[in-house]
Amino acid sequence: MSPPAVTTLQSLIWPEQGICTERDLYVRLHGPAGFSAEEGMVHFSVDSRAEFNTWFNLFNIGKWQHNCALSDLQLSLEGAGRFEVSVFLALPERSWERLVNEVVSLSATAPTLIDLSHVFDLELTEGVLFFELRALSRGKLTAADWVTADAPRRVPELMLSITTFRREAAVQRTARRFGSYISTSPLKDHIRLTVVDNGQSVTIPESSNVTVVPNENLGGAGGFSRGLLAARDSGASHCLFMDDDASVHMASLDRTWRFLAYAIDPATAVAGAMINASHRWAIWENGAVFNTRCMPLYMGTDLRDPGQSFGMEYATTGPAPANFYGGWWYFAFPVDKVAHQPFPFFVRGDDVSFSLVHDFNIVTLNGVVSFQDSFTDKESPLTWYLDLRSHMAHHLSLPSMEIGALRTLKIAVWFFLRNLPRMHYETIAAINLALADVLRGPEFFDANADMAQRRADIKALTRQEAWVKSTGQDPSDSKWRMNPHNRWTRLVMKLTLNGHLLPLFSLFGNRIVLEAQDRGSIHLAWGASEITYLSANKRQCYTVRHSKRAFLRESARFTALALTFLRRYPRLVKQYRKGYDELTGEGYWRAKLGMAGDGVEGTAP
Repeated sequence: MSPPAVTTLQSLIWPEQGICTERDLYVRLHGPAGFSAEEGMVHFSVDSRAEFNTWFNLFNIGKWQHNCALSDLQLSLEGAGRFEVSVFLALPERSWERLVNEVVSLSATAPTLIDLSHVFDLELTEGVLFFELRALSRGKLTAADWVTADAPRRVPELMLSITTFRREAAVQRTARRFGSYISTSPLKDHIRLTVVDNGQSVTIPESSNVTVVPNENLGGAGGFSRGLLAARDSGASHCLFMDDDASVHMASLDRTWRFLAYAIDPATAVAGAMINASHRWAIWENGAVFNTRCMPLYMGTDLRDPGQSFGMEYATTGPAPANFYGGWWYFAFPVDKVAHQPFPFFVRGDDVSFSLVHDFNIVTLNGVVSFQDSFTDKESPLTWYLDLRSHMAHHLSLPSMEIGALRTLKIAVWFFLRNLPRMHYETIAAINLALADVLRGPEFFDANADMAQRRADIKALTRQEAWVKSTGQDPSDSKWRMNPHNRWTRLVMKLTLNGHLLPLFSLFGNRIVLEAQDRGSIHLAWGASEITYLSANKRQCYTVRHSKRAFLRESARFTALALTFLRRYPRLVKQYRKGYDELTGEGYWRAKLGMAGDGVEGTAP
């Protein structure tokens, strides 16, 4: 009798040029063993070892069991040579289990299957599996998969939706990588890519798996709305939002598809983590929660440390916390569970709102991650403007997020006070503009869905806080006249709003130069009357200086707007709740995008 057919749940991910080449995040080699990136395999000499206790290649059995209720699990190995294979079950706060310790001979023509189904006898709530190979002869490992004889619950039809705006090279590179991946994938009949071209400038060869849709530039909100409508019209069961500058291993698509195929809850969604490309070994965000502001989870987790990787996986096994959301650099969700299209924020905040308003079962998966360029250099008066208006709109629009007038206004106060000590008066002017626009109600978002006027307005007011070519400034050039770490200095500076209430402060304050990682820091700004900020690569900089005139002007404007907000709050809540339903309706977006006669209402298969 032939063995039962098995389905792959998770395959190995290897280091990849242009994505991440930190090898110890994928496999840890000991002794005379070597990894061939070109071949995608590990070569062994006698007594060398390979450990797969890595974030990219561990198997979170707790998460799979909680969400998919597997009854069968096996490890499939392919290669050549004799090995001692050990499979470990790592558990939190207790001894680990060695589930398997056997000697096997690997073959490249027939996989070696190792049964692990006895793991289910342990009634796990949390735990991760990983395996280790020790070579007893010369050999190689060409493939390793976690597989099951269980049948999937559904066959997802997954549409990837990428929104791009005049980033031709980036999106063309992504399309080529997807084309290369899908051409040999066993899932090629179930995954396809739609590129929504907001700049109407991209040339990408189309195929049965790749489609380009020209679109008006209504930002990410408009682009992803177009992609979601295309997914609905084509009969896709699931849609995956991705940025054009998101850099992911294509194997992430396999992991996502298979998890969605086996998930018990049909409302299951997958949120990809994010890593700053400057430090590819550290998590920037593995999901986030929103409550008055965005709070990334597990920031700084060092993926080179198995203990930290395991700890993050244990912690993410159960249900996601309240107000959890997934960023649209990688977010897959079921189309038929969507009741609201994105709110027309243009950019920033649409992904938060989308998760908060829907009852998705959002899951994060190890190894499913986007590598993105540093966010430090992207911060600007425009981003602060966009963030404040979306943060306040979330609390005004969604009944589940209501926190009252004072706490909602406190969001704007926090934005103001984060920038005042750093003398970012142009950012404060943009914050005032955001607060004024929030007061205009949801109709403002509709009328300014393309943000053309506001982008021009904020560009015009941004003079001091715009990056210019550096002339060699260095932190060693700083002139420290007061110690910002001294508690009395900090107390005086806090009481005087960092010298804004002290006469002649600009004459005796610190004049300092800060590197990119300190750009958002307030503690170094205490006592400063002039700060030069350097970009991440130190090739650009800008300088801000103490100004009582700017402080008084923007403070007076903020105070007037704040009092108006408190007075109008009850009316604003009613307007935003009504407007949210209207501006996230399918009919609204079809009309806005010129698709009024397109498509069908459609349901997922």
